[in-house]
Amino acid sequence: MPKQEFQQNDAEAAAETRQSESTGFEPITASTAPDGNQSAPGQQEEPVSRTEYEQLKGERDQLLDRLARLQAEFENARKRAEREKQDYRDYAAAGVVEQFLPVLDNFELALKATGSTEQLRSGVELIVKQMEEILRQMQVTAIPAVGEAFDPRHHEALGSVERTDLPDQHIAEEIRRGYKIRERLLRPSMVRVVSNPKQTVE
Repeated sequence: MPKQEFQQNDAEAAAETRQSESTGFEPITASTAPDGNQSAPGQQEEPVSRTEYEQLKGERDQLLDRLARLQAEFENARKRAEREKQDYRDYAAAGVVEQFLPVLDNFELALKATGSTEQLRSGVELIVKQMEEILRQMQVTAIPAVGEAFDPRHHEALGSVERTDLPDQHIAEEIRRGYKIRERLLRPSMVRVVSNPKQTVE
């Protein structure tokens, strides 16, 4: 260490000694500073009295009882919501079934009929129109198929048909009709799609 630093340290030590002699107090240093986290000598935690213990125990029991009540209320509310949801489903299903009961009655009458084949066919056609009217009232509509461009969102291709009289990737045949309620798809149409060798898909 350079001589100048030794002289500086000696000067600081002499100054602290003179301050101690003049004031009667020892300078506070890192080694003599008290620790704020340490307790005073002889200090001990006071024991909890019986009254305080009983009070805390009572408060704990009240909180546990309240928690149990809240859990029971939540479970009852959940069961009530499930029951109401099921009741709503039953009510909605009952309304739909009730509209189709007349259709079932007409089918039973058609089976009991003794008329000709043409008369039976005419009766079945009237029943189909009756069913289509009920679906229309429920905002259920058929998905257009034959002659329309193939749309994978509404159509399900079961195969292709090679034809030159129809545009490529258009529907040539509908195997099962598809339906939607408002804008929601109920089921896609099952179709066969045109494969026109004279046309090139860009």
